[in-house]
Amino acid sequence: MKQLGGIDASFLYMESPETPMHVAGFTLYDLPEAFEGSFYDHFREFFAGRVHLIPIFHKKLARTVFELDHPGWVDAGELDFDYHIQSAKLPAPGTFREVEELIAELHAVPLDRKRPLWQFTVIEGLQNGQVALYSKVHHAAIDGGAGMVITQALYDVTPVPREVEPPKSKETNQPKPSTTERAILGMHDMATNVVRQQLNFMEAVPKTMGQIAEMLTPAASGSGMQLPQMIAPKTPFNATIGAKRSFAARSLSLEDAKGVAKATGTKINDIVMAICGGALRRYLKDKNALPDAPLIAFVPISLREAGNTDLNNQVFGMSCPLATNYGDPLTRLQAIKKDSGTSKSVAGSMKNLALKDFTLVGAPMLLPGLMQLYGKSGLADILPQAVNVTISNTAGPPFPLYCAGAKVTALYPVSIPVHGIGLNLTVQSYLGKLDFGLTGDHAAIPDIDVLADYLETSFEELKSAIMTNEAPKKKATKSSSKSARN
Repeated sequence: MKQLGGIDASFLYMESPETPMHVAGFTLYDLPEAFEGSFYDHFREFFAGRVHLIPIFHKKLARTVFELDHPGWVDAGELDFDYHIQSAKLPAPGTFREVEELIAELHAVPLDRKRPLWQFTVIEGLQNGQVALYSKVHHAAIDGGAGMVITQALYDVTPVPREVEPPKSKETNQPKPSTTERAILGMHDMATNVVRQQLNFMEAVPKTMGQIAEMLTPAASGSGMQLPQMIAPKTPFNATIGAKRSFAARSLSLEDAKGVAKATGTKINDIVMAICGGALRRYLKDKNALPDAPLIAFVPISLREAGNTDLNNQVFGMSCPLATNYGDPLTRLQAIKKDSGTSKSVAGSMKNLALKDFTLVGAPMLLPGLMQLYGKSGLADILPQAVNVTISNTAGPPFPLYCAGAKVTALYPVSIPVHGIGLNLTVQSYLGKLDFGLTGDHAAIPDIDVLADYLETSFEELKSAIMTNEAPKKKATKSSSKSARN
């Protein structure tokens, strides 16, 4: 049994009927040329020949003795493909909005912990002839970086699928430990883990306190750094959430975003934040709920080193104001650029101290109860929050991908809202586009498609502002050239 680390296990402890802790993808495909029949049957046969390339898909959870420490992964045996690969067909007319609503329904259903923590749903019946795949995996098993393992197993770079070696036969003559032996080993591993974690904690305390003191007294260190905004203003998203989800997806031009970044001296991540900030400002203003103070986003940061494909979570994060107090899109973008630089500096000074693992005796029994109490108490409606929304931006392949011969046309992320942060905007770049997936609590944002439309509006406003700003410069340049010739 391979025991989960504290960060991975925390996604199990945070889970409740209102807060499923799986991440997912909504992928659109163009069917192979002259394809006939059921794509579900075709995909199921295809993936059955590749699932062995993803080790975590063959593991299920096992509890430690008396649930005194984090659970572990054990072999699950033969997979039940009737559960793991589902089929859904949209009723006519099969619009894009109907797909989004189905994704929201599927995303609200927790995964069965008695099985490997993944499930795919092939969606057919779209009016444009495409098919879709909704794929969810528990966050305890995987993060965005480790998701590349799934991507490599699922996709090809040509319409003709590559040959994959069949799985190696497993050794069946190895003696299995008895129940008593497993209990002894489990207790030994738990005791060793507890001691190791406490020693690591004791070693980290002086360093942590020193860096925090240095960050809080920038004058002493000579950095002049200003701390980012610590408390987020109240919005409808910052409340106790329910079990129902809302979802919407939109695609924007990556090339246009790069052009805006070049013209303004900013980065793609700044552009994404500015687009989201503009959309949120307009949406909340329509609801008469726009705070005077800027909204703050939580932005995950990967701690994964290049080439690391371990199937676990290696993430940190920072908070970044979205400058929603500015109506002018260029002013908003420059404010985000400045504030994100400050946030990155603070996060950079602290990320080496990020909790990578933890242990707590009785955590599997204690922590889920505390999380459920937090949800049922409604404290998220009362307590101030550090952030308003989660915004994540992940770079994807600039070249086309294929799955079972079908061309991938869009890769929309479907992510996790939680109590107090009921809206998550995640972006995946792919093939010249920024694919936005917006996932929210249905009660907090039932009209999430309106917010998704405002992403497009916000981007157009930003591009128009740049064109308006550039026009006088071009005119001045032409005038200068004419004067020089005269």
